[in-house]
Amino acid sequence: MGSNAVGVIMTGMGNDGAHGSLEMRDSGALTIAQDEASCVVFGIPKEAIARNAAEAVVPLRRIAETALKMASN
Repeated sequence: MGSNAVGVIMTGMGNDGAHGSLEMRDSGALTIAQDEASCVVFGIPKEAIARNAAEAVVPLRRIAETALKMASN
């Protein structure tokens, strides 16, 4: 999907989602990670942020709004 996609990484353990998010960003997709304060488990979002796989880092309550804004630009 490349630049036609928006990927979202939310609370969770491990790093598989971070790897996929980086692949998406590298292919031109817009990517979002949930921030630490609103995560139950900050594992996957933390790893995505560390890998520079998240273009935006936002609280849970702003993920949908951010995705819609990114997709409309």
